Amino acid sequence: MTHIPPPAEELRLLDLELRRLDARRAQLLHRRAWLVTALHAAAPPAPAPFAPAAPPRPDASAPRVQNVLLLLGGVLLTVAAIAFTLVSWGELGIAGRALVLGAVTVAVLAAPVPLLKRGLRSTAESVAGLGLALTVLDAYALHEAALSGTDTTAYAAVASAALAALWAAYGLLPRASALRLPVPAALVAAQLPLLLGAVAVDAGPYGVTLALLVTAACDVAVALRGSAGPVRATAVVGAYGLGVAGAWAAGWLSWTATGPGAAARAAALLLLGAGVALAAARHPSAGRQAGGLAVAAGLLTVAAAGGTVRPVLPAVWTVSAYLACGIALLAVARSTRLPGAVRQGLVHASAAVQGLALLWTLPLLGVALMGPAAWIERVWSGAPGGLRAAVTADVPWPPYSETVPVVLVAVAGVLVLAREAVGCVRALSGGLVLGWATALVLPSVLDVPYAVGLAALGCLTAGALAAATWPRTPERPSPLHLTATVLAPLTTLPLVLLSLAGQGATLAVTGALTALFAAASWTPRLAPVTAPAALVYATALACATGAAAGWRPQETAVLVLVVPVAAALLAARLGDTARATVPVEVTGAAAALLAFGLAAASGDLPMLALVLALCGVIASGTALRPGRRPVAFAGTALFVLAAWVRLAAWDVGTPEAYTLPVTVPALVVGALGRRRDGQVSSWTAYGPGLAATLVPSLLAAWGDTHWARPLLLGVAALAVTLLGARHHLQAPLLLGGTVLALDALHELAPYIVQVTDALPRWVPPALAGLLLLAVGATYEQRLRDARRVREFLGTMR
Repeated sequence: MTHIPPPAEELRLLDLELRRLDARRAQLLHRRAWLVTALHAAAPPAPAPFAPAAPPRPDASAPRVQNVLLLLGGVLLTVAAIAFTLVSWGELGIAGRALVLGAVTVAVLAAPVPLLKRGLRSTAESVAGLGLALTVLDAYALHEAALSGTDTTAYAAVASAALAALWAAYGLLPRASALRLPVPAALVAAQLPLLLGAVAVDAGPYGVTLALLVTAACDVAVALRGSAGPVRATAVVGAYGLGVAGAWAAGWLSWTATGPGAAARAAALLLLGAGVALAAARHPSAGRQAGGLAVAAGLLTVAAAGGTVRPVLPAVWTVSAYLACGIALLAVARSTRLPGAVRQGLVHASAAVQGLALLWTLPLLGVALMGPAAWIERVWSGAPGGLRAAVTADVPWPPYSETVPVVLVAVAGVLVLAREAVGCVRALSGGLVLGWATALVLPSVLDVPYAVGLAALGCLTAGALAAATWPRTPERPSPLHLTATVLAPLTTLPLVLLSLAGQGATLAVTGALTALFAAASWTPRLAPVTAPAALVYATALACATGAAAGWRPQETAVLVLVVPVAAALLAARLGDTARATVPVEVTGAAAALLAFGLAAASGDLPMLALVLALCGVIASGTALRPGRRPVAFAGTALFVLAAWVRLAAWDVGTPEAYTLPVTVPALVVGALGRRRDGQVSSWTAYGPGLAATLVPSLLAAWGDTHWARPLLLGVAALAVTLLGARHHLQAPLLLGGTVLALDALHELAPYIVQVTDALPRWVPPALAGLLLLAVGATYEQRLRDARRVREFLGTMR
């Protein structure tokens, strides 16, 4: 049957439906307006009456079509000439061959002159290109017909020289000077004679390299004398290509030279290339390329000078010799006779040489820093006699690295002397880094005794801290101070790793570093770095002390907790505004976490509970500070964990023993929170505390076969439910009621099962059908009842 709702409900439904219809109508009207606009924009404009149609736009311009046609014509004629030379040449006699070659070549080369007079420039260029190709075929035909017995390479060298001269003369003729192809083509052919001639006479690698460099020098001369155009562009390409090839070959010959004579010849080639580059850089037309050419000249000069002395020196001094030549280049750059761009390029070349020398030192620096990491797996296994053996426990010593300190000191000296040009701060910072690197690798290079090496690294750490703290007047650190501040803890990395070889060394080093960084923390600008570092080394000292005393890990964990205590006291003294406060607190928390790990790894539950309780005390003490109130939650959690671990150690299996210590403080805190702020929801105030006990107890009650736990849980849930109803609180009402219902269901479950087994099988479906009919018949009434329940719960908090 149809149920008619009350008038108020029906009016509300009608208003809701009308609002939906209005919204849908507005949506459709907006869509219609957009479609109309889109159709108007897409419609093509109507053509004007009697307007003439626009002519179709050509796909290619007339000059482009002309050039394509001329290019294709020249290619086809060249192909035909090649076919004739290769196929039909043998059918003619000597006279016929000479007549054909001479007549065709002369006619083709002469044809561009009348074409230029008539203004057919493109046609003239194409015909000239065909004539140049015919001269190449003439040279080939001459070799095949009359000079086939000569050396092919030598003939190619002579022929390329003759063709270069012929093409240049042809391009410089008064009537043919307007052609742009012959002279660049002659310059391209001129790249081959010297190179092919050196190969033909078997001049060896030195002769071939000399041919490359001389040809590049000629290209440079042409490029500097010529104006902008195809000739200059061709000369520049040839100069760079052959120049780079020649310089690379000369450098390789210098590096592989085994004697002073070979080294001197290679150095002469390098100096030739350097001279060519320097001459080009000094020319006024070099422009922006002067700097790059000067850099190339400087590098080639350094390679020549260093390559000359390299064979007569021990291999260990090779890099130092090249570095000395690179530094000496700076004296040349100070000459006022050179242009500014050239001097700047020489300075950059010297800087490049010094940079390469520093790159060569990196392997030894890496070994000095990270090589001692092998002692982590051999703690207190015995210290070696020399420091080099300690540093290279598992890594090889880099070859020829004994002169690394010389290289570092030399570059540092250059930086300090050139501080006005480089910048005083940057030069001093770079010099400080290089000086630190020298002091870091020098003990290993000298292979000093193990104890002396540790002392040297400790002094280096103290020196870095002293550089960072002096002078004490500026509060804001300069880049020099920051550099020293970073270098100090970095030095301690290999120092601590090396100290792991012996027990006494470990205790002495960690103790000394703790005191050193703690003393440096009195300088405010260093405290954000040195104070946490002091705590880290104090933690290491505590662990080493416990291991040396033979303590178990859980006993050492209690000693480690001294560090979090010191960190908490230091942070309280510094205050919340100091920059070192947060790093100190983070370091203390990390030490506490280490103590927890040591205690947990041992499996000793009483000691773990003690460590957790002590951590809770530290956290609670930290929470007393105004800015660290939220740490109280961590302290509470630590106390709860400590209690749980202690209960587990006592073999307590009752869940309420674990949950009630959490519930009671949580409810107290929630009550205080609602008293201070009445807008706090009951779920926020009481939900976590109640759920912490009720849910685990409910789970335990469902698995409990006795009556005591379910009865007590039901009484507690009933009390919580009544309190929630009395004070209009959602969380106690719903949590308590849910737990009470589930607990009652658990108690009634056996009886329900018995009744279900006793009933016939058709009874449950019948009961379910009757329930559905009753719900359907009173559907609207159920909705109103549910709405009233929701509104009632909504009034609660």
